[in-house]
Amino acid sequence: MLFFSSSLRLAFPSKLFVPQKFLRFMPVVHGGGASFKWGSSLFSQMAVSQLNSSSASSDEDNQLDSSSSLSSSIASHETLHWSPDLDSFRVVEILRSLRAEPDLAIAFFHRSKEEAGFRHEISAYVELVKILCYWGLDRKLDSLFRGIILPSKEQPGGPENLPFLISEFLLRLEEELEVGQSLFRAYNALVKSYVSVAMFDDAIDVLFQTRRKGFVPHIFTCNYLLNRLIEHGKMDMAVAIYKQLKRIGLSPNDYTHAIVIKALCKKGALEEAADVFLEMEKAGLKPSPFAYSAYIEGLCTNHRSALGYKILRACNESKVNIDMYAYVVVIRGLFNEMKLDEVESVFYGMEKDGLVPDLHVYGVMIQGYCKTHNLLKALALHDDMVLKGMKTNYVIVSSILQCLCNMGMSSDVADQFEKFKGLGIFLDEISYNIVINALCNLGKVEQAVELVEEMKSKGMVLDIIHYTTLIKGHLLQGKIADALNLVEEMNKMGFKPDIVTYNVLAAGFSRNGLASEALNLLDYMKEQGVNPDSVTYNMIIENLCKGEKVKEAELVFDHLELKSVDNYSAMVRGYCEANHTRKAFDLVFRLLKQGTLVSKSCFFKLLCKVCVAGDNDTALVLFETMVTMNIEPTKVMYNKLLSSLCKTGDVKMAQHIFDVFVEKGLTPDVIDYTMMMNSYCRLNCLQEAFILFHDMKRKGLEPDLITYTVLLDGLLKVHRRSIGSSQKARKMSEPVGTSIVLSEMQEMQIRPDVILYTVLIDGYSKLGKCQDASVLFREMVESGLEPDAVAYTALLSSCCNRGDVDGAVTLINEMFSKGLEPDTRAIPALHRGIMNRKKRSFRNS
Repeated sequence: MLFFSSSLRLAFPSKLFVPQKFLRFMPVVHGGGASFKWGSSLFSQMAVSQLNSSSASSDEDNQLDSSSSLSSSIASHETLHWSPDLDSFRVVEILRSLRAEPDLAIAFFHRSKEEAGFRHEISAYVELVKILCYWGLDRKLDSLFRGIILPSKEQPGGPENLPFLISEFLLRLEEELEVGQSLFRAYNALVKSYVSVAMFDDAIDVLFQTRRKGFVPHIFTCNYLLNRLIEHGKMDMAVAIYKQLKRIGLSPNDYTHAIVIKALCKKGALEEAADVFLEMEKAGLKPSPFAYSAYIEGLCTNHRSALGYKILRACNESKVNIDMYAYVVVIRGLFNEMKLDEVESVFYGMEKDGLVPDLHVYGVMIQGYCKTHNLLKALALHDDMVLKGMKTNYVIVSSILQCLCNMGMSSDVADQFEKFKGLGIFLDEISYNIVINALCNLGKVEQAVELVEEMKSKGMVLDIIHYTTLIKGHLLQGKIADALNLVEEMNKMGFKPDIVTYNVLAAGFSRNGLASEALNLLDYMKEQGVNPDSVTYNMIIENLCKGEKVKEAELVFDHLELKSVDNYSAMVRGYCEANHTRKAFDLVFRLLKQGTLVSKSCFFKLLCKVCVAGDNDTALVLFETMVTMNIEPTKVMYNKLLSSLCKTGDVKMAQHIFDVFVEKGLTPDVIDYTMMMNSYCRLNCLQEAFILFHDMKRKGLEPDLITYTVLLDGLLKVHRRSIGSSQKARKMSEPVGTSIVLSEMQEMQIRPDVILYTVLIDGYSKLGKCQDASVLFREMVESGLEPDAVAYTALLSSCCNRGDVDGAVTLINEMFSKGLEPDTRAIPALHRGIMNRKKRSFRNS
């Protein structure tokens, strides 16, 4: 068998010059030490001849020492075959002879294994390690060790396994290498190799063997191990090793401490992390910016973002060069804690401190606003970022598009997508899928398909998510055949439907009333090796109810052998979808008696349903049950219940819920306050309404146009009731408080709309102040507002009250000319006006 083929020329120069003195002074290793003895070596000449035999020309052969008979004989051969009796001993001797040329030694070692099929024994590996350690070739040493340990990890007991154990290899290394730099280097390399392939137990075992050999591992090796442990989520192990290493005499550097701070923060041990800074101070080490950044990130991850920001500010004041990433983690942490005011303080505080927010900071701000559904601020910040010369990216764009989708603004998703595309922004497959999903939700499946074709034309690769989204779109339209065709296409493209795809199919079949097909799908899934999960059954139950197949849903539910809380919750949600709220209510309370609590979302859905139905008694029972069971109602739940109580005029109970709302630490918004004020105004309780009004302003909430409209309507109605039926009193009396409210609106630059003008016109008309009502109507028109039928009817009533039938007729004709239909109050009002004028004419005659 040829030992080396002509392919050797790829690895070595075609003219390999080997001078006479090289042949004479090849290194020979005696004993187990790392020392050299220089002298002539038969094996060195053999090795050189092996490397030159098949690739060297006759000219190259002539460059060898002609006085050496061995060299001459080698040069005379054009090719050289391996001797059949080549053994491990001869390989080791050749390696020793090549000690002065480590690259040749490595080539000899690997070529003999790869091309000649020779299986190296432990002695060959040890010899090569000695060469690599001597020359300090750490990377090649790492590569060799990985080649040793990987077969034992990936193919234990297989044919590719080494003919020796790692433990035997270590013993031989200790015997062959003196305790010194070479053994130190070998152990460090072996530890790093174990760590690189995540064999942490073996790495730790070797690491602590160094102590028994009389030396401490290199700090860089320890740092590498600790870092990789953290990357693999082994925080406890990293901290334990750090403490043990200190006990055996390791002196951690600033980076070691920073890594440990990171580990402690990730496991939530913030006080211990702070203690590490004290350790550094005692050791005379200055914490690095990385250490501070790790601690700040740990605080923010553990919901201590405000403290993280304080430390960040302190670092800036102390001129510690903190990376901009620290601002990113602080902002993200504050968003996660819903501290939106503090977020803006941090962001705008950067500019005050002379720092320019970069793309990452803008990105986390925009993503934070999108997650909290504050779309206007997200878009404004995006525009500001672009104006400052920063180019947006597909991650930020996807956040905005997803926010629109989550807020139910699917129609705006496609428009915004086209806008971004028009700006030349690269949009990835995720961005496209968001738009495809939005179009499917709108029922525009054909446009979604066009977008998929556009992706294909741009060389984008469709994945199972895109197919599943389109399948869902077809099913939402009831196009079962088209959905199944897509499944077939997906299979042809090599995408096997996963559990998500099957769940979409199960939901689609059920929603379209195909109960038997949905149940048959369960058997088909099992045949394909995909087991239906709890979500699958929940999809079928809920969507059968949506498809008005409640009995079928109950059958599926009843046939479940083991019912989970999720299954019960699905049945409750299904009943709610089918408006069977009494069944849902009964099931929830039957489960409570059995000690089973359905999900919070079920309580919310049921509470919404009973509130919409105006069943306040059931809603209150449900609410009180939630509080008793320590299910904290959300702000939306409070709003729903509050709205239902206010609509039915149960102000006393509404006030109780409002007070509980505040006691729980939740902040009522302008809508909550306005609903309560409106309820009090309807009951002539103006004092209570204005107490809430002033409380709202005291808490920093600015009244909006609707709030002022409610108050003005209440003031006018209460004033009208207070002065009785005397027409003279009505005309003479000015409504108390209206001028103050209107002045405040003017100061706040809140312009009246058609509804507010209508309230004022109607109020003044009923007070007999018809002239004032007419002035307000003209003012409304002159301000550019278009009166609606209600506004015309209010002024028409005013005209009729003062006997101005001609003016009323003019208004009626004007309404018809504008395409406005007089409402049910307009014609009777005109009739009353005509009758009143006839009565006055009769009396005058």
